[in-house]
Amino acid sequence: MAGSTMGRQGRGGHGTKQRYQQMSEINVTPFVDVMLVLLIVFMVTAPLMTVGVPVDLPKTKAAQINDSEEPLVLSIDADGLLYIQETSVELDALVPRLQAITGNNPDIRIFVRGDKSIPYGQVMEVMGLVSSAGFKKVALLAKLPGQN
Repeated sequence: MAGSTMGRQGRGGHGTKQRYQQMSEINVTPFVDVMLVLLIVFMVTAPLMTVGVPVDLPKTKAAQINDSEEPLVLSIDADGLLYIQETSVELDALVPRLQAITGNNPDIRIFVRGDKSIPYGQVMEVMGLVSSAGFKKVALLAKLPGQN
């Protein structure tokens, strides 16, 4: 009897059924494919994500500002309409919208772009509102002489 049970188990005490081991390798090919497609999509769409309000900026000889942090841009077009990035906003709603967008962070950089055909007083009114709301880093934007 003892010999017959040994015969069923075979060598090494294992049964005739094969035991399956889990595969410990991960196939990363689909992951790499998806990441390459996303990279291409972002490379194509990134240049299109610029501020799209058409404003004819005045020219200046000031040095260009290089900063890694993305600023918040306020634009005033030739018709006197005010925009935060590309969203139109009324002058009365400007400060509450800025505070909501920035989370009351007074150190966020805010650029004001004004069309050269609008009165200077209108640009200063917007800058005054932004400054009186407690934002410390407010600057005007202009074209450099070589830009179109």
